[in-house]
Amino acid sequence: MANDKAISHAQSIAEDVGAKLRMQDAAVQLLGITLDSIGPGSARLVMKVRADMINGAGICHGGLITTLADSAFAFACNSYNKLTLAAGISVDFITPAHQADVLTATASEVSRGARSGVYDVTVTNQRGDIVAVLRGRCHQVRGRTAV
Repeated sequence: MANDKAISHAQSIAEDVGAKLRMQDAAVQLLGITLDSIGPGSARLVMKVRADMINGAGICHGGLITTLADSAFAFACNSYNKLTLAAGISVDFITPAHQADVLTATASEVSRGARSGVYDVTVTNQRGDIVAVLRGRCHQVRGRTAV
């Protein structure tokens, strides 16, 4: 029973952080990224590819796919309400995304220590095809809350 309360409390914190981060993140709002779900160490964000997101090659700009994935990473690693910043990311593009595709970035915690963590993010399209994968390393700012 006590464990259930702890899980419920951690979920409540994550949801509160997610809602506040979404309101404070101008880039997420500009791109129309929505928060689908969040939990301790995890987050799922969604973005529809618009005409203004298409690059010269006729596909979604890789920087915008990276922004979606990086945002899911940020929501996941800040879900404990301890200010956590990216220390580094690597992104691999697998399949191009096209206008009107709906991209979902799912972030999950690989490891979390006292001050650093590693998270993996998979970006898929509406068909379930993997568009990109991101691995992020983060560092917690001592004594600061995320929101």
